[in-house]
Amino acid sequence: MKHRQLKSTDLILSEVGFGVWSVATTWWGVTDQDFGVQLLRKARDLGITFFDSAPAYGDGYGETILAEAFTPGELNDLVIGTKFGYDLDAPRTGHRERPHDWSPEAVAKQCDQSLNRLNIDCIDIFQMHNARLEAIRRDDTFEELERLKDSGKIRHYAVAVGPDLGWQDEGVASVSERRVPAQIIYSILEQDPARAIIDAATANDVGVFTRVPHASGMLDGTHTKDTVLDETPFGESDHRSYRRLMWMKSAIRKLAAIDFLLENYDATIGQLAIRFCLMPNVVASCTPTITNEEMLEEYVAASDLGGFEPTEMTTLDHLYAANFDVDDGPARMKSSVSPTGFVLMDGVTEIEPAAA
Repeated sequence: MKHRQLKSTDLILSEVGFGVWSVATTWWGVTDQDFGVQLLRKARDLGITFFDSAPAYGDGYGETILAEAFTPGELNDLVIGTKFGYDLDAPRTGHRERPHDWSPEAVAKQCDQSLNRLNIDCIDIFQMHNARLEAIRRDDTFEELERLKDSGKIRHYAVAVGPDLGWQDEGVASVSERRVPAQIIYSILEQDPARAIIDAATANDVGVFTRVPHASGMLDGTHTKDTVLDETPFGESDHRSYRRLMWMKSAIRKLAAIDFLLENYDATIGQLAIRFCLMPNVVASCTPTITNEEMLEEYVAASDLGGFEPTEMTTLDHLYAANFDVDDGPARMKSSVSPTGFVLMDGVTEIEPAAA
């Protein structure tokens, strides 16, 4: 396993991270808690040193499972990321978001709760969980984060942009205004708005780490260009079932355009999807969704692959600009600044308000 420094911090992350969401909830198919602990330990044994979690995963279980899997001493040898912002005492319906609380008092309280659940003294990277633009520009929140850093309770803080595609302004503001790392969604099939955030991070010498490299299962080898979908392949409790079937069908049609990568490399599409996310120098780590040991071993091996050739990246750029020759219109993404709450992402250049 190769490692990279997360720019603007002293943290060294494994190129492939482990997203604890996959074993802390039932949203991705892992329901056996003992197996979840086993998977975390095997990930560590295979060289993964960056584990990303949040109290919102399983109402705190996303943190306590790490304390079950590893001793405090073992956790201190790893890079542990967790998040804050969601009010866990507020009711939740299905997979919907809870309300946020960014007050200094709430931030301090959530930090202490996370430390207790993790059974450690210091959090390596404490992330605003799906913060909106007004929260990122809230000075008292960041003043409290500095106090937590000075007290030794956290080493660094960052912003995790989400929960779904969009939120370009939040990502850019994080790395350019606050100059703190951002966690973003990025994949071969879904490069916007991540590219604008990566460009801003590069310009400001600030780190980025990515998630969802397999576009919710479309690039993990489960589907091929010949797959026929008549209904969503995910169960009702699976978080990926919220993807529209029309989007999934479009993604499958796009797979034919990237077959050339499989011809050029002795690797799986799942491994190549991770390598793509690691191509920008500013990206420190890529965190896929891991639900079994075979997947874990496959994704860890992606770190040993070389990067793509410049000509291959140029080809991918052209394919993305042409929507992989699939005519399904621009992506509709969430936005906190558009009057409608959405923007249309047309190719790789234009952003305009969606029609009401």
